[in-house]
Amino acid sequence: MRRGDVTAAVALLCLALAATPGRATEVRPAARGIEAIGMTVADLDRSIAFFRDTLSFELMEAFEDSGRDTELLTGVFGARTRTARLRLGAEVVELTQFLSPPGRPYPADSRGNDQWFQHLAIIVSDMDAAYRRLRDQGVAHASSGPQRLPDWNPDTGGIEAFYFRDPDGHFLEILQFPPGKGDRRWQATDRLFLGIDHTAIVSTDTDRSLRFYRDGLGLVVAGGAENHGIEQEHLNNVFGVRLRITTLRAPVGPGVELLEYLAPRTGRPAPADLTAADVAHWQTTIAVSTAERYLHALFGGWLVSPTVVAAAPARTFTRGLLVRDPDAHAVRLVER
Repeated sequence: MRRGDVTAAVALLCLALAATPGRATEVRPAARGIEAIGMTVADLDRSIAFFRDTLSFELMEAFEDSGRDTELLTGVFGARTRTARLRLGAEVVELTQFLSPPGRPYPADSRGNDQWFQHLAIIVSDMDAAYRRLRDQGVAHASSGPQRLPDWNPDTGGIEAFYFRDPDGHFLEILQFPPGKGDRRWQATDRLFLGIDHTAIVSTDTDRSLRFYRDGLGLVVAGGAENHGIEQEHLNNVFGVRLRITTLRAPVGPGVELLEYLAPRTGRPAPADLTAADVAHWQTTIAVSTAERYLHALFGGWLVSPTVVAAAPARTFTRGLLVRDPDAHAVRLVER
C-alpha cells in the first residue's frame, strides 16, 4: 500500500466508524504521523559525526533539556540531556545523550531476535556503493553481507538489505527496493542515501502488538509477509529464522514494522528495568490529537511518564507522554 493510499484509508476508516449505527460518538483514533525515531547514545558528538559523515544525515538542531518536565517525560529522575535532530530526506532521527544520570551501554551480545531489538531502515539508491561506503568507514557488520531476498516470495523478492551497527552498537539497515516495490520516491537516483522507510521492532505476538499500534494508536496495516530461508538467516544473523512481518503506517512519516520470530523463539526479553537513559532505549514519536486519552487506555502497554507533560521550548511539540508497548518498546505520544 502506498503512502497516499494509507492516508485515504485512515480517513475512510474514521468516517465509517463514526457513521456506524450505535457508534455516533465513537471514532477510532488515527495517528497524525510518525514524527521521529529516537535513540539514546553514549556520546552525542560521536553519533552526530557518524550519521552526518557516513550516512549523509543533515544536522538540524541540538539542544539541552533538564528540570522536572524532562524527568517526567523521560521517566528518569535527575535527567539532564543533550539532543540532536538530524534529517535524511523527509525523515528525522533524534539522538539523545544523558549527561545525568548516565545509563548502561548497549548489550554487546545483542542478537536480531532479542526483544529490545529496533532498527532504522535507510533506503539507498545503489546497494553496492552504499556497502562500499560503510566498508570504507570501518562500520561493524551485523549481517554477513548484503542479501538479495529471493524471488519466490512475491512480497519481498528482489529487495536488497544489509544490517550494520552504529558506534554504540545499535542495529541499522540499508535497503534498496527494486522497481515496483516501496514508495515511488525510493526509486530516486540523485543521492546515495534517500531517507528512512521504517523502523523495525521485535514483537513476540503480532496480534497483541496490533491491538496496541492499530487499535490503540490508529496506525493502518499497510502490508505483510512471511520470510525464511538462507538469505533471511544471513541478513538477521539468526540461524533457522522464520519471520512474520507486518508493516503499519500513519498518513506521514516512516512506518513501523513488526518482526515476530516464529522460529527460533529464543530472543531474550527487554530488561525489566530498562530506562530512557540506557543506550538500548529507542523511542518512536507519534503525533496524536490528544495524549490524555492514553493515560487510561493503553491497549496492553504501560506508562513511563506518569502524566502528560508540557514540552521544553526547544521541542517541536507542546505536550508529550512516554509509554511502552507490550514488548517494552518505547513510544512517545505528542501533541503539536
